[in-house]
Amino acid sequence: MTPSTLRSYTQKDLAQLAKRRGVNGWHSMRKDQLVRALLRASKRKAEAKVVKKSSAAARRVAPSKNGSNGSVNGTAHGSTARELRLRHDRSLRLAKKARVSRRIEQAKMHLSRAKNLAFEQLQGKAGPSAKDRLIVMVRGPYWLHAYWELTAPGIARAQAALGQDWHRAQPILRLLSVTSGTSTTTSERVLREIVIHGGVKNWYVDIQGPPRTYRLEIGYLSAGGRFFSLARSNVVNTPAAAAGDTLDAHWQDVLKDCDKIYAMSGGFATEGGNELQELFEERLRRPMGPPGTSRFEAGADSLVPRDHNLRFQVDAEIVIHGVTHSEARVTLQGEPLKLRPDGTFSVRLDMPNRRQVIPLVASTRDGVEQRTIVLAVERNTKIMEPLTRDGGNSSE
Repeated sequence: MTPSTLRSYTQKDLAQLAKRRGVNGWHSMRKDQLVRALLRASKRKAEAKVVKKSSAAARRVAPSKNGSNGSVNGTAHGSTARELRLRHDRSLRLAKKARVSRRIEQAKMHLSRAKNLAFEQLQGKAGPSAKDRLIVMVRGPYWLHAYWELTAPGIARAQAALGQDWHRAQPILRLLSVTSGTSTTTSERVLREIVIHGGVKNWYVDIQGPPRTYRLEIGYLSAGGRFFSLARSNVVNTPAAAAGDTLDAHWQDVLKDCDKIYAMSGGFATEGGNELQELFEERLRRPMGPPGTSRFEAGADSLVPRDHNLRFQVDAEIVIHGVTHSEARVTLQGEPLKLRPDGTFSVRLDMPNRRQVIPLVASTRDGVEQRTIVLAVERNTKIMEPLTRDGGNSSE
């Protein structure tokens, strides 16, 4: 089966085919990953057939102890058997070489994915309009939540700038302490360099000694100490420890505390708040501004015609809850979930007017065992034509 043939299939058909072929992890793969996995499985199957056929042929013509296989011309048949054995050995060597090459390629792909911080597709953004950005939100006196969106051209610029140092460079999240000197000058000092990896777009950073002022920077650090910055964050101020760390770690639960988080993260500042405002409005689906702004201006209200006096808004949410081991690690769509002491969890998700595929992954603390559950939900909202009755025709 050729790659072009596989790419013409839908993701659902590819998933069913991968299931039949025994491909591990097929339920959480994207379409391009399913295509590659099926091609590897097909190649392994073909190699196994060649080895099996060569072994069977060698057994059929194997010579007897006296050097003959029962034929008058025993020498010729013995020579044929030796040729088949040599061919069989050569097939085994080729199969082993192919397995080694495949493992090397898999290791290279793993290293490339671990270093690549770019995402193939940014939610809600077209490719040409995407930009590199790093947003930091205050999650309490001792925690910062970093969220980034980095593009492939940005990673390519880092690779070109670092040159030979790129091969040993590591993706880094820098924690900077910001100190105000005078009313117009500030100084920044690197406190920590946190090694991160590709495949994620957010990170929780633990901090000490609140209240303090911080900024984060994301980029690549070479083995020689050269740092190439991809994006710098907004400046944030952590609250005093007495304020308590009561904010939940999930976007879906931010709504009740969004103004507080937005303010502590510098959202109401005169400068540097545009990207933070952009992110909040994208994720919460409502405009952010001075305190008192309506929380439900977005949503289904945008679908209802405004040329009538009757205002009618409808929106929907979904609640996902479950239970696992109290020391397990659980992620929802790649973002970590906070477990209760008894291992239970619950989270509220916005339910947009489309189909959603929501993967949840639970793994042991050492990463040895992992379980995945995928939820598929769909919302189909229909706005009916407004009906206006004549007041004189209404009955008592």
